[in-house]
Amino acid sequence: MNILDFLRSFRIGPFSIFEFAITYLLAFLIGPYLKKIGIPLSREQFMYLALPLSVLVHFVFKVETPLTKMVFASNNYYIWKGVIVLMILLAIIRR
Repeated sequence: MNILDFLRSFRIGPFSIFEFAITYLLAFLIGPYLKKIGIPLSREQFMYLALPLSVLVHFVFKVETPLTKMVFASNNYYIWKGVIVLMILLAIIRR
């Protein structure tokens, strides 16, 4: 077992704690530099968009993760779909 598999082995339900932590750590670190490269988002807005963007990237590159499967499932997992929509709305409202 390599180190990446070991880190991904810690889970809450079907979700890897490591992947969520890395997503939000990167969003926190990259957030202040977005305006410097012309992207008009604050760190807070980028943190709200981190999870929806990661789901979108996984979908585009056809990487199957539990959350991506749940969000794009056709007939259930409405809570997760609502969480993604809520995060997008919060990012828009926080302007």
